[in-house]
Amino acid sequence: MIDTHAHLDACADRPSALIRRARAAGVDRIITVGTGIESSRTALELAELHEEVFAALGIDPHQAGDAEASRVGELGELLAHERAVAVGETGLDYFRDRAPRERQRRLFDAQLELAAELGKPVVIHTREADKETAEALSGFDGIVVMHCFSSPGLIETVVERGYYVSFAGNVTYPKAGDLRAAAAQVPAERILAETDSPYLAPQARRGRPNEPANVALTVAALAEARREDPDELGARIDANADAAFSLA
Repeated sequence: MIDTHAHLDACADRPSALIRRARAAGVDRIITVGTGIESSRTALELAELHEEVFAALGIDPHQAGDAEASRVGELGELLAHERAVAVGETGLDYFRDRAPRERQRRLFDAQLELAAELGKPVVIHTREADKETAEALSGFDGIVVMHCFSSPGLIETVVERGYYVSFAGNVTYPKAGDLRAAAAQVPAERILAETDSPYLAPQARRGRPNEPANVALTVAALAEARREDPDELGARIDANADAAFSLA
């Protein structure tokens, strides 16, 4: 099983301990995600140290209003590393609104251009910006992974465009029926699962820090929503991740 999106550098426990517990739970691969230049450097260091770990590198929208946004050139250099499998997370966040929206869009567009230039997939963060995110992605011809999918109103668009759709622990929450309904609409060859560790622990672990081992709980909830066998869905998600991130 694979956790397609974790922030190992943001977890309180040591990465080695997290990886050990993940392996014990049947999770043998993790994509750790950078949210800025130093975070991305750490992600690459972890990918170099641990064969189970790959890295996605990006500058998140919260930093679009500060100096980090001017470091896309450095990001491009880091993405040349053989363990870097995607650009991101990148996107738009109009919920927290920690940076001016026009600057978020500018940073998003710059990373989409970088992904197109490098031929790498993009990992998308979007909150309360469905229309604007869809518009920004409309001209991007590469592979798109919708991280921590929380936008049921976008499901028809992302399915029509052939995007990969990744679900995190919030799909297990009692009031997340709309997300489970959305998960049931994703084609078998486009569904992914993640933890977004240390955030969004599944319902059975809610209130505690999340970690890659818990992705199995999210896969189980997705399987129930889709009326599929959890082991078969886990295997399908593994294969989808191989295709999306060129892991195989």
